[in-house]
Amino acid sequence: MDNAQFPFPALSQPFPQHNYQHLKEEHEIGVVSPGAAVTSTVISMQPYQPPPRDHVLWSVFTTLYLNFCCLGFMALVFSVKARDRKVVGDVSGASSYGSTAKCLNILALVLTLLTVILIIILLAAGVIAVSHGIHGV
Repeated sequence: MDNAQFPFPALSQPFPQHNYQHLKEEHEIGVVSPGAAVTSTVISMQPYQPPPRDHVLWSVFTTLYLNFCCLGFMALVFSVKARDRKVVGDVSGASSYGSTAKCLNILALVLTLLTVILIIILLAAGVIAVSHGIHGV
């Protein structure tokens, strides 16, 4: 194996020996004299507020499956606007657009469910009417 080369030449040699110096750690404790003025720094912290919701995923679902009168698409538009405002740092704008997107998503869901229920009722009534007409009741 004399001709074979190790792929990492720096590692093929033994580790070099280093001469380390032991350093003394010196710590000084400051003593404040009784007449000296002591200053303090106060940092005011704002309570954590989670970022406003933009409801993008819900709006995409509403656009694809529950898009009653394009309300799902409008919800998606407002969700994207809310996300843009959130990225810029405009919390009040993002909150406003996010709540509008939420209302549009809810409205699209309710109207779609009412439409489906109405269609089921009309189909059931039609089937009943046809079956009564066939049997001559």
